Amino acid sequence: MLPHWDTTPADLPKAVREVKKAIRANIEASGRTVEEVFAVVEQQIRREVDDVKAGQAWPVIDYADIEAGTADTELLKRRGCLVVRNHFEREQALAWDKSIVDYVEGNDFFAHYRGPGDDFFGSVGSKPEIYPIYWSPAQTEARRHQRMATVQRFLNGLWHHEGWFDPAADVGYPDRIRRRPPGASSNGLGTHLDPGTLDLWMTREYQQAFRHLFNGTPEQYDPWDAAHRTTGPQYPGTTMCSVFRTFQGWTALSDMAHDQGVLHTVPIPGAMAYLMLRPLLDDVPDDDMCGVTVNQVFPVNPKYHELLIEALSGIPDVQAGDSVWWHCDMIHSVAPVEDQQGWGNVMYIPAAPSCPRNDRYAEEIQRAHATGSSPSDFPEEHYERTWPNRS
Repeated sequence: MLPHWDTTPADLPKAVREVKKAIRANIEASGRTVEEVFAVVEQQIRREVDDVKAGQAWPVIDYADIEAGTADTELLKRRGCLVVRNHFEREQALAWDKSIVDYVEGNDFFAHYRGPGDDFFGSVGSKPEIYPIYWSPAQTEARRHQRMATVQRFLNGLWHHEGWFDPAADVGYPDRIRRRPPGASSNGLGTHLDPGTLDLWMTREYQQAFRHLFNGTPEQYDPWDAAHRTTGPQYPGTTMCSVFRTFQGWTALSDMAHDQGVLHTVPIPGAMAYLMLRPLLDDVPDDDMCGVTVNQVFPVNPKYHELLIEALSGIPDVQAGDSVWWHCDMIHSVAPVEDQQGWGNVMYIPAAPSCPRNDRYAEEIQRAHATGSSPSDFPEEHYERTWPNRS
């Protein structure tokens, strides 16, 4: 059994050295070296990177095909990301957008806005761009909409979920909105991923989730296997997500061209294997996990992950009412933009199915909703507590 810490270790460098030594020994007990195991993964990823660069990076499926059960999932499983065309009627999305404007202006939000509440989104140059608003009627309606449930159920069904989560039930994870006006400039967000930090190597449940990587059988690793991912702890931090999301997602409330500061991903779900094994190589200091630490997002950088960054690919043009989804382990970024053409407005709504971890957080969702508070995964800004027309 690997050493593990269910809460954040007091001495992080010491714990990193200890767990890396143990994982290396575990791999070598299989008869393979760490370098041989990593080479297997690197070869697999190189094939995928070349394929992404040569073809269609983002699958596009119409909502009608998802609803009818006729959607082709082959490319979606390989890429781990998706644009759902016509997820909602265009007029519905535009009405939600106007409703949000009326909601924030009617409650004098801009007069009370205190600036970004966290360092993560502070980098985008919010004025604001990311609105810490969770309980507008538009957001609540979209989260509870039957068409949203249909897409979430479809995406959840791509996973091996038996015994780990209910693909038909979603906890309605509340998140923020983004509104970026025409003419705006934004610094974007660098390449990163969100499923956790050092807990991915150090907690017992995640060690089980990544067992095939840590026991020298990377060919058996499956990024669509939910086993052990829905029950374990996560190290706390100001940029953490307490729930297990099968997919992160947002719904477009405006038309957005592909070159106007949009989402990019590395559309290779299996790239997580590369990220988890890369710190074990000799060119990484023994007390370092390629820059991963607690209380920050998981960084992806050219020094250690150049091969992965080669495949970074932006979404195609989207229209109001489309939705965009990406596998929870997926490397992603937001491109910078200067003098944006058109609005860039979205509601962040993921797929967060019912499971032990998510059901625990659902109690917090209920408390925050009842009081109009910012949910506990987010900075304590609480703008909506006194707003009479929140949902």
